[in-house]
Amino acid sequence: MYRPVVCILLIVISVILCKAGTEQDTSLIQLLQMIDKKEEFMAIKEVRIDDLVRRLQKSTNNTSAQYELNKLLYQEYASYKLDSAIIYARGNVKLAERSGNSFQINESNLDLASFYFTAGMYIDAYKILVTADKNKLPRELLIKYFDAWKRLYKFYSFSNTDDRQYAIRSDHYRDSLLGELDTTGSQYRIVYAEKLHDEGKFEEAKKTLMYMLDLSQKEDHEHAILCYALANIYEKEGNVDLQRKYLTLSAISDIKNAIKENASMQALATLLYKSNHIEEAYSCIKSSMEDAIFCNARFRTYEASQIFPIINSAYQENELQQKAKLTIFLTIVSILSLCLVIAVILIYRQMKRVNRVRRELFELNQKLQVLNHQLNTANDELHTTNSEVLSMNSELAESNHIKEAYIGEFLNLCSLYIDKLEKFQISLNKMVMAKKIEELKQMLKSRDMIDHEVKELYATFDHVFLHLYPNFVEDFNALLVADMQVVLKPNEVLSPELRIFALIRLGITDSAKIARFLHYSTNTIYTYRTKFRNKAAVPREDFDELVTKIGRKALKY
Repeated sequence: MYRPVVCILLIVISVILCKAGTEQDTSLIQLLQMIDKKEEFMAIKEVRIDDLVRRLQKSTNNTSAQYELNKLLYQEYASYKLDSAIIYARGNVKLAERSGNSFQINESNLDLASFYFTAGMYIDAYKILVTADKNKLPRELLIKYFDAWKRLYKFYSFSNTDDRQYAIRSDHYRDSLLGELDTTGSQYRIVYAEKLHDEGKFEEAKKTLMYMLDLSQKEDHEHAILCYALANIYEKEGNVDLQRKYLTLSAISDIKNAIKENASMQALATLLYKSNHIEEAYSCIKSSMEDAIFCNARFRTYEASQIFPIINSAYQENELQQKAKLTIFLTIVSILSLCLVIAVILIYRQMKRVNRVRRELFELNQKLQVLNHQLNTANDELHTTNSEVLSMNSELAESNHIKEAYIGEFLNLCSLYIDKLEKFQISLNKMVMAKKIEELKQMLKSRDMIDHEVKELYATFDHVFLHLYPNFVEDFNALLVADMQVVLKPNEVLSPELRIFALIRLGITDSAKIARFLHYSTNTIYTYRTKFRNKAAVPREDFDELVTKIGRKALKY
């Protein structure tokens, strides 16, 4: 009676323990796992940087090598740690000015300006760019020049959304940049896709970005930029699922490449917050804030700081709700546990009563088993006795049937032989009376009559035996392998070999008696018996016994 109560309690506890959660796609799960492993990818980047620093320290007497190593270092630091990137870029400016190399002076200044406005140092970046003479710049640096102006005004327009002039200037420099870029290059396609996006030509922009994404073979920084650009398009189209997918992929690429100056993580945090994925949003915005502070990217820090308090507040509220739910849950579990303890006590008492009854039943069952065993033993003995009686009755019936058949044939044969002897006596008497002595001698010497009588005897035996056992030949062949089975000649009833085993079937198992009856030597009979025993399809030692059982069922009529 207590089992249903326990089952209900267990079901209630299981339902409470099951928490319905929103389904997360695998890429978001992967991102959340990778956020905890950012240090591993940072360590890989630090190894590359340390190697470059050691090489730089060894090249103190080689200005050209120092310039190239400084350049490699600030490229590594560019989206990782802006303060360090600025330091090495300034170092290159000094090296270029000392060497008087105008290309290197312009290149290092343009790179330094790029780092300045990324770090939020817009005035410093502006001062450098206005001093650059674009008419004297080669095409390679002219691309950097237009790209720096485009990005400077783009960044500045984000901070001054009320004034459209900065966005217009950025678009102007973007058009100039497109005019200088190789139309088959990846930078051209990315900038052109940005232009299509701003003009509302989303399908064309998607087609361009998808083409480049398909060509991308690794998750590098360009892969992150492409995914972020696609996410912006899907945001415009209102496709939240694909927006989240590509923001997630972009953020994964940023983490793998230790990109600290990133936009996808903060955008993903905002999107997750709006879709009520508070815990995931908090993990992303926390990571984005950490990256921005580590990189000292002021613009990214400013962006993250706008949304972080909102998500953090929602996260804290969510935590309080979770704690409240947990308190309620623990209270319910405590009550249910108490009920469960009471139920267990009641069940224990009931089980003690059941065990007592089981012991009594067990003892009675043991006694019944003893009595049942005795009864079964008696039944087995009775069954064995009945089987023996039935077997004996069957054998007696068979024996009686054989006797009846053979007594009738024996009397008939005796009568025939008396008639034949009488006729033979008369014939002999006539020959004596007629004094045909020579003819009489010839008759007495001849075996024709004896051979004829033997054949008659065998024919009679075959007839009577097959009358008793009509399927003897087939049953006998069933005991032999295929190539040793007996095939009778035309008009042949039983072959000599079959007569040997026919006599064995009748109970004459002595080879000497069989030899006398069939007019064979004892060795011949033994050879035949051994030959067939060796070719039996049944165990050799059981062959003779199985022969004696042939046709036993056929006699039951």
